[in-house]
Amino acid sequence: MFYGVTDLTTFILGTIFIVLLPGPNSLYVMSVASRWGIGAGYRGACGIIVGDTILMVLSATGVASLLQATPALFMVLKYLGAAYLAWLGSVLLVSSWRTWRGQGIVDRPPVPINVSRPFRTALLISLMNPKAILFFVSFFIQFVSPEYSHPELSFLILGLIVQFFSALYLTVLIFGGAHLAMQFRRRQRLAATATGGVGSLFIGFGVKLAGATLG
Repeated sequence: MFYGVTDLTTFILGTIFIVLLPGPNSLYVMSVASRWGIGAGYRGACGIIVGDTILMVLSATGVASLLQATPALFMVLKYLGAAYLAWLGSVLLVSSWRTWRGQGIVDRPPVPINVSRPFRTALLISLMNPKAILFFVSFFIQFVSPEYSHPELSFLILGLIVQFFSALYLTVLIFGGAHLAMQFRRRQRLAATATGGVGSLFIGFGVKLAGATLG
């Protein structure tokens, strides 16, 4: 046992598997990097990391129990999150259509972007998912010894491990997205197709979240 953490190896392996699962967080960061560059990608990644940290703290302080005890609150948060993901997907689909219609316009000047936009958007994507709070507490609790006198330290260690692998994975996606940007720069239809695909996935994530249950 390591500071109240049981079976650390299993937790690390499980964390790697979970981090690698595709989701709106990682997809957004990669799409931001492909559209606006590495700096914007890292701002988005910081938003995800801050959002996940907040969710972990909420999980450790009992908010998950509040959501389970208040189905109406869970439903409100769930539908707000689903609507936000669907809206982001719709924005990307519109952008895809405009890019498709602009075929043949190469080396267009980059679109100005508010430096805080990727951070704020990624933070909202991370926070507006009540299932994530329930997931964190249900996953973490399996690896915290009930006999350990300082469970908050155990949660901290588990949270740091998750964030380390998350940051590592997001870095790979950011540089992968930047590489894609170079390929897309002179291939407008390819860029439009990729943007439309990402937008469709976001709408799909929204529909999936809307159908999520407490169980």
